Amino acid sequence: MSQPQFLTPEESFSVDAALLTSPEKFLARLTISSQRLLLIIAKEHHCAVEDLDYQQIIQWFENDSKTRIEKGVEEAVLKW
Repeated sequence: MSQPQFLTPEESFSVDAALLTSPEKFLARLTISSQRLLLIIAKEHHCAVEDLDYQQIIQWFENDSKTRIEKGVEEAVLKW
């Protein structure tokens, strides 16, 4: 699986240039990245992002963690 880009350099630059406090900039980056991840999760569940529920999100993280443990970090979506 190719590594998705959760925050582009241009988006990061725009966040840096925004008139926000450091905590607000962190939250903006987190929110942009989370939107991208939610799109991945929704695609795997064959539904719209707004139709995801918390259980599907938890299940996705469990599955990605299992992939990382069983197949290695390069096979997981999240590379940590």
